[in-house]
Amino acid sequence: MEQTTENGASNAVLDPPAGGPPPSAMEQLFKLAPAGFPKTGDFVDGVVLGRKGAALYIDLGWSTGIVYGRELIQAKDMARNLRAGDRITAKIIELENEDGYAELSLKEAGQEIVWREAQELAEKRTPLLIKVKEANKGGLVLEWEGIQGFLPASQLRSVHYPRVEGGDKEKILEELKKLVGETLAVTIITANQAEEKLIFSEKEIQTDEVKEVLAKYAVGDTIEGDITGVVDFGVFIKLEEGLEGLAHISELSWSLVEDPRTMFKVGDRAKAKIIAIENGKISLSIKALEPDPWDKIKDKYKKGDIVEGVVIRINRYGVLVSAEEGVAGLVHISEFGSEKDMREKVELGKTYPFQITLFNPKEKKMTLAYLGEEKKG
Repeated sequence: MEQTTENGASNAVLDPPAGGPPPSAMEQLFKLAPAGFPKTGDFVDGVVLGRKGAALYIDLGWSTGIVYGRELIQAKDMARNLRAGDRITAKIIELENEDGYAELSLKEAGQEIVWREAQELAEKRTPLLIKVKEANKGGLVLEWEGIQGFLPASQLRSVHYPRVEGGDKEKILEELKKLVGETLAVTIITANQAEEKLIFSEKEIQTDEVKEVLAKYAVGDTIEGDITGVVDFGVFIKLEEGLEGLAHISELSWSLVEDPRTMFKVGDRAKAKIIAIENGKISLSIKALEPDPWDKIKDKYKKGDIVEGVVIRINRYGVLVSAEEGVAGLVHISEFGSEKDMREKVELGKTYPFQITLFNPKEKKMTLAYLGEEKKG
């Protein structure tokens, strides 16, 4: 439908829906407005005009917004501190109600603001001091700005990591419960509002205190300290009070280590070399202080040589064979045809003849071909 003004100009007016009331002036305005104009569900900024009875009025510029009823009750703590002139963010629930106001929600806007702040803190890795609320078998529950988040055990600093023999989950939980009520320095590493996922890390934080302590150490330094923890993936070594380093299982020995507990126990003294200092963590290597066995045999073997090797591991990908102490090569499963045939032909701890098909001591790589029966005698 079209209306003509006195000067002959034409103003477009939306036709009312059949059988329904004509659209309001505000509805017409927003339907005719360019893309990007506020719509239901958007978050908008405004200035508090004041409060009258059970309603809060906000100047949005393009309209007057109102927060009332259940929305005002749910946001009572926030609304209590608002004064005329305060700037605030709100969510549009309805563009225009029967009284001509834009209905708004402060509670949902508040959540949006908190999540936005969480994302900014995650990007900047800003340190936060947060009290531990609960513990479960996977880690710790923390609460920040009314949002419940999670600190996985894997993201705990070494001094707080639960060192439990055999990885017993119930014992791990008992150790984690000891941290309930403690205030930890953490950072947000994941803030996903859509999935309501807030993940914290204690390992990634770098406080001034931690930086000052770490400044005393450098990659390449040799340290000696007590072993404070032995776990499936390595050992923790105390460098000084409040500072530990981790020697990963792959850095314990040049030989294959299946279980660190067979080599070390809590209280042992150990020497290690610092191989990395990153994100407040010190990585150590015990084997780096021992001669590299690959250097000793770099001129001893070449491709095509026949070696007698001991089977030290069998899995679905093939067989790991030790040619000498600390020097091992892989026999791919394709050498046997199938996993069933492989397990029938070789056994752990037995010696067999193999042929070297690749030898690269610089990169510590060797592949072998299976040649036959177990060596006798």
